[in-house]
Amino acid sequence: MAEPTQPYVLVVGAAGIDSKGKANAPLTLGSSTPGTIRVSVGGVARNIAENLARLGIEAVLLSAIGAGGSGQRILANAGEVGINTDYLIISTEYHTAAYIALLDERGNLVMSVDDMEILALITPQIINRRRSLIKNAAMVVFDANLPEATIAALVKVAQRYGVRLCADPTSNLLASRLKAYLPDLFMIIPNVLEAEILSGKTIKDESGAIAAARTLVNAGVKIVIITLAEAGVVYATARASGHIPAMATDIVDPSGAGDALTAAVVFGLLNNIPLDEAVRLGASAAAMTLACSDTVCGDLSLDILYDNLLI
Repeated sequence: MAEPTQPYVLVVGAAGIDSKGKANAPLTLGSSTPGTIRVSVGGVARNIAENLARLGIEAVLLSAIGAGGSGQRILANAGEVGINTDYLIISTEYHTAAYIALLDERGNLVMSVDDMEILALITPQIINRRRSLIKNAAMVVFDANLPEATIAALVKVAQRYGVRLCADPTSNLLASRLKAYLPDLFMIIPNVLEAEILSGKTIKDESGAIAAARTLVNAGVKIVIITLAEAGVVYATARASGHIPAMATDIVDPSGAGDALTAAVVFGLLNNIPLDEAVRLGASAAAMTLACSDTVCGDLSLDILYDNLLI
């Protein structure tokens, strides 16, 4: 297959189906609660790729899906939004990754379960086979759902070719997979708990978050962005740090907000937008996604992101 000819971002990691139930009343343990249930395409890497595509960036997705209906749904959506799926692995042995989330009546995540066994198919051998795809990417973004050996291979190839590598820690359980590679990362975007695991610092407020971000910069990461939920976002580099307040919004579904932020920041950096403005675009994208019932907001566009900043 021919490689993309225009500048592109390679996104490596999970593509799956999200099932989300939002309660209409306080949840009762061991009992059913009336609410709404939505099923949509998801997966951290896939979400980032879709957000990038909606912002006009060529996004190439390297992931694995099953050959059944769920995988076909992901392919159909990718075709609609413009994600390059030429390098997807399609398996007849594994089923497509899945994620199920339970939200309270305010839209806050209560708990979730994910099934990512299929990502075992993204092996170090696959990464090495796609060396030229990595070499020619404007940036590589990956999530920590990948097997540890695969992360090691991806970091090694990106480092060899001097390709900027952006990591999404994905969850508290997976964040530690990235600790050994902090000196090799161009950018990392953890939430508070993930940042605490990676930095070894306790974060209680904005200043604590900036201190943790600086610790990660001192460990070698070029850009650190820590999401603080309703308290906004902090960022740090070797030269600067700052805080971007959260935009006021009614939370419909928190799923995918961090993925939208990541994509918008990547978009900004690839277009030589100053970091503080790129982070503001990311905060705008996150707020827009929080107010959307889908994991990726179908109305996402650069014009709307800037319009939101002016409100």
